[in-house]
Amino acid sequence: MSARMIAVLVLLALCSQALASDPSPLQDFCVAIKDTETPVFVNGKFCKNPNYTTADDFFFSGLDKPGNTSNPVGSKVTPVNVMQLPGLNTLGVSLVRIDYAPYGLNPPHTHPRATEVLVVLEGTLYVGFVTSNPENRLFTKVLNKGDVFVFPEGLIHFQFNVGHTNAVAFAGLSSQNPGTITIANAVFGSKPPIKDDVLAKAFQVDKKVIDYLQAQFWMDNN
Repeated sequence: MSARMIAVLVLLALCSQALASDPSPLQDFCVAIKDTETPVFVNGKFCKNPNYTTADDFFFSGLDKPGNTSNPVGSKVTPVNVMQLPGLNTLGVSLVRIDYAPYGLNPPHTHPRATEVLVVLEGTLYVGFVTSNPENRLFTKVLNKGDVFVFPEGLIHFQFNVGHTNAVAFAGLSSQNPGTITIANAVFGSKPPIKDDVLAKAFQVDKKVIDYLQAQFWMDNN
């Protein structure tokens, strides 16, 4: 192989790596605003004029307050991403508080744009994630106060309160807007619904089972 061809292949590899990750910000910050008249647009959000930026643009209050877990799954996620804290725009991080009633569940879900690192503040959680096809290997752990667990980007994961008391956890995510896809909600609660013959074949069950599942109220705990 010629030296020129090797150089071309190296450049292509570097370009592919560059396109596969978020661009680094080229300024100190880009506080997100809804004003579409501003000329500056970075990473899906318009930027506030830096001259008008204040400390409040980087501030959020309220994570000391427990979320309402009086719902069918018994958990509540309180997010702090770019939608709640405009100063996170372009910074590539966010966090959530998760409250769990006794035997409350944060159902199997994925974050398509973020790895999540979770720390337990109170209670005992059974947590886990599943690797991608074809292995579909399950990793689980019981976490107590002060324990930390990481869920790799894009993989299905969950948390279940196995204790008799309330539990609380905080999690950091490697995206300003990680997104959440709750598996049951997406599969059985989509609008319009996925055709029952498609799901019946996918899950290898009778259509009546699918019709029953699609008729349920799918709780969004976010």
